Amino acid sequence: MSNLSKLEFVALDISGKNYLSWVLDAEIHLTAKGLGDCIIEGNKASSQDKAKAMIFLRHHLDESLKVEYLTVKDPLELWIGLKGRYDHLKASVLPRARYEWMHLRFQDHKTVIEYNSAVFRITSQLKLCGEVIKDEDMLEKTLTTFHASNMILQQQYREKGFKKYSELISCLLVAEQHNDLLMKNHEVRPTGSAPLPEAHGVEAHGQSKIRQNNRGHDNVRGRGKGKRRYNNRRGGGHNKRENNMGSQNNPSKGKGDHCHRCGLKGHWKNECRAGSSQKYDENVKANLALKDDAFDGLDDITHLEAEDFFGDRN
Repeated sequence: MSNLSKLEFVALDISGKNYLSWVLDAEIHLTAKGLGDCIIEGNKASSQDKAKAMIFLRHHLDESLKVEYLTVKDPLELWIGLKGRYDHLKASVLPRARYEWMHLRFQDHKTVIEYNSAVFRITSQLKLCGEVIKDEDMLEKTLTTFHASNMILQQQYREKGFKKYSELISCLLVAEQHNDLLMKNHEVRPTGSAPLPEAHGVEAHGQSKIRQNNRGHDNVRGRGKGKRRYNNRRGGGHNKRENNMGSQNNPSKGKGDHCHRCGLKGHWKNECRAGSSQKYDENVKANLALKDDAFDGLDDITHLEAEDFFGDRN
């Protein structure tokens, strides 16, 4: 794998399937290195240049081919030997390239780039086999294989009078890009419909409505609270009425609102925290019970809540 990474082009396979492209690459690179004369008959290249050309050619051969031509030291001899071995492949490549060129149609490809790639692949194979395809042939092949629905478009391209195939392909590529943009704009929304509002505008509009609804709801709740507070104050307090009613009907309180368990005032029997044992009751009575006269005159104290200490906001 380390040797493959150093190759300047693909090595010649022993099957010869890439011989035509390999020959072209080898000639170009040898000429670039100043060794192109080494593979020409009757050349007068020095032995040093021949050795360099031989090293270069052997480096781009398959390992099996290197073994078969192990004794060959002249690059011209190696070149002629490979040509005689694989040059017959042109006889099989040429008919296939001709068949592909004959059945090539512009309408069979999805994009202009795909069609252009197929054209150059086929014409390159034909040129390697000795047949040259001119620009006039490629122009006629393209214009005569348009789809039937593009008959008017084909006539318009003919009237432009293109002389080079590259000019026609450039024009087709630009038209293809414009058509794609036109289709995207058409599919964004139905014809005649208004564009959708921006996401931020919809969000801000919805939040403003929510604030208005909450503000109105708070106003209603504020009036209700003020009304309840006003009624509680006028009636002497809601809790006061409940306490008075409870003291008359609830048997858990003794006479004078004393707790039945500990004997103290200010809470119910079921709210008493004193223990159930007699000893604990005696301790509670001894330590916590207060004299009745300490609460004289305080029986009618109204129980107030926190909201009763604040005035009506309305």
